[in-house]
Amino acid sequence: MEIRTVGVIGCGLMGSGIAQICAQSGYKTIVREVDDAFLQRGLARMKKFLDDGVTKGKVTSETRDKALANLRGTTAFSELTDCDLIIEAIVENLEEKRQTYAGLDAVVKDHTIFVSNTSSLSVTQLAAATKRPDRVAGLHFFNPVPLMKLVEVIRALTTSDETYKTVFAFAESIGKEPITAPDRPGFIVNRLLVPYLLDAIRCYEHGLGTLEDIDKGMKLGCGYPMGPFTLLDFVGLDTTYYIANIMFEDTREPAFAPPPLLKRMVMAGRLGRKSGRGCYTYNK
Repeated sequence: MEIRTVGVIGCGLMGSGIAQICAQSGYKTIVREVDDAFLQRGLARMKKFLDDGVTKGKVTSETRDKALANLRGTTAFSELTDCDLIIEAIVENLEEKRQTYAGLDAVVKDHTIFVSNTSSLSVTQLAAATKRPDRVAGLHFFNPVPLMKLVEVIRALTTSDETYKTVFAFAESIGKEPITAPDRPGFIVNRLLVPYLLDAIRCYEHGLGTLEDIDKGMKLGCGYPMGPFTLLDFVGLDTTYYIANIMFEDTREPAFAPPPLLKRMVMAGRLGRKSGRGCYTYNK
């Protein structure tokens, strides 16, 4: 199946990044948000990223102009009628996603493929909420989307061979390096990453070392680009807490149980960089 027009649901940090790389790769791209204020904010984020790329010499002005010409924003599902592939990148809430798929099912063509950027929910469960379970898969991007090369392609129990091959090829066509991940909690990356982050918090709680020393130890001792607490602040403590809870509920493995300190920090609004304070304090 050939993909010509791509729809992106959600124009937040992840959605705008996904829409940008689709447009840069030559696809006609329509991004949908719930209201115009959110939409304009996301479109402005994309333009700034591209403008900054031109300023730094990483993107040509011609590439930027072509990408922006391929982009269109909307607040209506009806504008997505002619999309061949729709990437859902909204809040990690099962009911919200179900409602979104119901709205899409009512307006798109029979051949349209749905993929979710979910980082924790079961793709099979999401597929079951649609009228096209054989044409649903997961496409898990990483933040910041324009820079991170990896994307996980998740195959639900109902995903057809044709859908899987089409989605995998699409990921390659937008300059990503896809890997096939199972439809299990956390897929591949978060299955390994989340226990590491949670264990770092437990170690800090037990007095293993300061935040700074633990971070420095993992950076300089293991060659990681950033330590676990810097990464927690970047990802968002609330996001990590949410993903960990879903993984724990599904598996009941102690490694996925959020430590008490993480829960208290989230309840206190210390979410990381986005709130100005998490493991560390930032100037917003």
